[in-house]
Amino acid sequence: MTALEKAELPFKLFKRGKVRDVFEVDDRLLIVSSDRISAFDFILPSLIPGKGRILNRIAAFWFERTGDLIPNHVLSAEPENLPEFRAHAAILEQRSLLARKLDAFPVEAIVRGYLLGSGWNSYQGHGEICGVKLPTGLRFADRLPEPIFTPTTKAEKGHDEDIRFDQLAARLGRETAGQLRDLSLKLFAFASAYALERGIIIADSKFEFGRDEQGRIVLIDEIFTPDSSRFWKLADYRPGQEPPPLDKQYVRNHLLASSWNRSSVPPPLPAEVIAATAEKYGEIYRILTGRQP
Repeated sequence: MTALEKAELPFKLFKRGKVRDVFEVDDRLLIVSSDRISAFDFILPSLIPGKGRILNRIAAFWFERTGDLIPNHVLSAEPENLPEFRAHAAILEQRSLLARKLDAFPVEAIVRGYLLGSGWNSYQGHGEICGVKLPTGLRFADRLPEPIFTPTTKAEKGHDEDIRFDQLAARLGRETAGQLRDLSLKLFAFASAYALERGIIIADSKFEFGRDEQGRIVLIDEIFTPDSSRFWKLADYRPGQEPPPLDKQYVRNHLLASSWNRSSVPPPLPAEVIAATAEKYGEIYRILTGRQP
C-alpha cells in the first residue's frame, strides 16, 4: 500500500495540519486524511500506510451513529463520487470528507474515564484534574468513579494547556461552556456503551465543536478515532495497569522508551513499529465498525 504524505489538489489550501490537509472549495472544506502521524506536538518523519483511510472511515462511521445526539459538519463521506471531485478519486477515495465550514471554538473538549497520561500527573500533584477533585487512593489507569470533562486550550503552535471549567466559561460564556461539557459527556457515554458491547474500553477521547449560521453547536474535526481516543481491550484490562493500546499511544510509548529527548527532530520509526501501528489501527476499526479496513 502506497502511503500518502500530503495531498496535492487544485483547490485553495485552507490548512495543512499535523495529519489532515484541508482545502477550501466555495463555502465548504475538503478534508483529506494523510498517513502522517504526530506525537508530542511533532510530526514524525515516518508514515503509517493506510492510517489516513482508517481515521477518515472510522470518523465517518461515528459521525453517522451520533447524528441524532448532535449535528455534525459532514456534507459527504464520499466526496470522490461527487462530479466536481471525481477526477481526484485516486487521492480522495476513503480518506476524505466534505464538510461545512464553521466557526470553531478555540478549545479541545476532553473526557476522561480512566486515570492516566497528563491526568495522572495532575492527580499525583494536586489530587485533581482541571479543577475536578478526585478521590484519594486512585492508582494509575484506574477507572474514575464517573467520566470527567477536562478541557484544554487549542494551540496552533506549542502545547495545549489544561483549563478549569470556570476558565472555559470565562472564554466562551457559562451557557456555551456548559453545553460543550454536557455534549462531550453524552457522546462519551454513548460511544463507551457501544464499544463495551464489542469488548473495547474507551479510556478517554477528544472532541472539537463549532457553531453554524443558526447558532447551533456542531461536532467537527474527528470523533472516536485511534488518533483522538485511547482504546483498550476489556479482556486485557487490570486495575492499576495500562493495557496494550489500540491507538496512537503505542507510538508514544515507543518514543518514551527511546533515547529521543522530545525537544529535537524525532527519529524515524522502526519498520516493526510502523507495521504494528498500522495493524492496531486496522484492528480497532474492524472491532468497532464490523467492517474490513
